[in-house]
Amino acid sequence: MPQIKLEHINKRWGKFYAVDDLNLTIDNNAFVTLLGPSGCGKTTTLRMIAGLETPTTGKITIGDRVVFDSSNGINVPANKRKVGFLFQNYALWPNMTVYQNISFGLSNIKEELPKIDFEAKNNARLVAILKRPSDVVKVVEECKDKTGKIDENRAVLKLIDFFTISQYTAKKLFAMHLENKPDVKAISEDLNAKVEQALKANSLNDKFEFTENGKVVKAVRKLTKEEIDLSVRRVSRIVKIGMFMDRYPAELSGGQQQRVAIARTLAPEPSVLFMDEPLSNLDAKLRLEMRYELQRLHVETGSTFVYVTHDQMEAMTLATQICLINNGVLQQYDAPLKVYNEPNNLFVADFVGNPSINFIDAKGKQNEKGEIVLSALGNYNLTFKANSKLDLDAWFKERDSEAKKEAEALKKKASEKGYVEKGNKDETFKYHIAKVEEEDDSLKDDPVLTNEDFVLGIRPEFVNASDKGKIEGEIYGAMPTGMESTIKIRVNEFLLTGVVFGSTVFKLGTKVNVDFAGKNAMLFDRKSGRCIALGSISVK
Repeated sequence: MPQIKLEHINKRWGKFYAVDDLNLTIDNNAFVTLLGPSGCGKTTTLRMIAGLETPTTGKITIGDRVVFDSSNGINVPANKRKVGFLFQNYALWPNMTVYQNISFGLSNIKEELPKIDFEAKNNARLVAILKRPSDVVKVVEECKDKTGKIDENRAVLKLIDFFTISQYTAKKLFAMHLENKPDVKAISEDLNAKVEQALKANSLNDKFEFTENGKVVKAVRKLTKEEIDLSVRRVSRIVKIGMFMDRYPAELSGGQQQRVAIARTLAPEPSVLFMDEPLSNLDAKLRLEMRYELQRLHVETGSTFVYVTHDQMEAMTLATQICLINNGVLQQYDAPLKVYNEPNNLFVADFVGNPSINFIDAKGKQNEKGEIVLSALGNYNLTFKANSKLDLDAWFKERDSEAKKEAEALKKKASEKGYVEKGNKDETFKYHIAKVEEEDDSLKDDPVLTNEDFVLGIRPEFVNASDKGKIEGEIYGAMPTGMESTIKIRVNEFLLTGVVFGSTVFKLGTKVNVDFAGKNAMLFDRKSGRCIALGSISVK
């Protein structure tokens, strides 16, 4: 499967930038989720790679083939990119059976393909099957009804799956009625003679493809009924819908319809499979089951999956890589656990994780030991110790230098011909501090920030309610779910969210002591929103 590369991709309508200077490499056999809030540009990105949307500027490469390049006027249409697209709504033809829905796209394919002697190929397959006639008899006899009569349709379906053959070959096999003990040897010899005759009359290779001077003969043609049927049966086995071939979409459940849509997308063997929120129409239980199915599909097909969702739990559980976008700008592109544990900025930390991360405003300085002494949560003194050596002055110097370079680059870009200023301006993410009484921040002036202003980020699983804690609080809310409870702890006017494993019962108003466990606390620069370091927090 090919690698996908996006270079300086922009998509704008007037002054609105849906995608802003996106650079992204999707590796072979990756499962990448494009994650972000509604309107962030993830679906637009997906549609541009698939060829359903034309970028304003940039370059897209799939494998070794450039499919879009604004500077060279290249724009390969969607039907020539060999990609599959699974939409949010299933888009099944209601007047067609499941089989017809899956095979519809295959019947329209017309391209250069090898010429194959299918009769000889199928006869050879039957000869191989007839070497163990007992297997055929066993499969057929499993399809007897209460009266002892064999159900032909059921038997053909079983033969298709057991021997991985087309329905046409399965019907020939069933018509031999091996359960009636005919002369299998004579049947096999007759078929083998036909195969030998075909091999002598034509130059066929071991795949029964016609050859000329040692090369496979190719011709522009449509797929035969045999090839279409083999493809339909292959994908129906993958998504486990072989028994529904004669049904219509209205006769299927939502999950079954989704499987049909997936099978139809997989049938042409696309090099890349694009999915735009394909599970959003399913109920919660079915959505969870389909996540497992998509994981299995990814492994079995070996395809590259690119998946759009705004559900961060879906992204975390499915992806090998998460591409998190906000306001058309790439925020982070990493493995799910790295995005969760090592977020680049406040937006990433806030968007990923359920329950949401705890943000705490803090003010402080770095001491001679390299620790950062902070005041936070009203009247508490905290010490942040970074996991690795940290020089705050050097970090701030680098931050300011990068900001200067970005401003200069933007100024240079603005002077270029055809530049359009971005109307949907990028701003530092406005994080939320949970308080007992919420305030309307929109009425306040923006604070004047210095290098002493920080934000601490603490995941709920690292908020400990124990007797050893030095922060005094009380239980403000508790939601037990069985194996764990999500609790809200009031500390002065602030609220902290914690997750406690086990079936402990928490009574509202109970006094508790709080501390912060582990070395996964995050220190953010409040001015830029960027993550400075990971470390541990102690309370004085």
